Amino acid sequence: MSAFLRPVFGAAARPAVRSFSSTSARGVARVQIIGNLADTPELRATSTGREMIKYAVASNSGPRTDRVTSWFNITSFVEGKARDFLLTLPKGTTVFVEGDLSLRNWSDDEGRSRQSVNIIHRSIEVLRRPYTGPRETTEAEAETEGEAQEQQ
Repeated sequence: MSAFLRPVFGAAARPAVRSFSSTSARGVARVQIIGNLADTPELRATSTGREMIKYAVASNSGPRTDRVTSWFNITSFVEGKARDFLLTLPKGTTVFVEGDLSLRNWSDDEGRSRQSVNIIHRSIEVLRRPYTGPRETTEAEAETEGEAQEQQ
């Protein structure tokens, strides 16, 4: 009998429980989006005073001749350095966003029922920053460069 097929006596029995679950602990749908920031993220306060960052991501699909743009509203509750980083991202930055998706039903001013997809930000990764042209030097940088050239 092969060593792999031989039963091992005295070994601890392994439980028949899976180490993962195919269902979420909550009724949440996960979503991943690659797109461009529609505008610079802005800091807002909730009714309870907690700070949140709201921004929108535009994602394009389809051929160039018949391109369709989907807009996603994203809310983030990150704090500290992650919040500061997110607030510095300029419009047009290509990002990869992962978050929890929720659908909200509401009525507009004319009484028509509307739906909006909202995403609670889990993580963000910057894929590409927009080209803003050559960087302008400040007066302090110009003085430093001038002094460095004088010393040479």
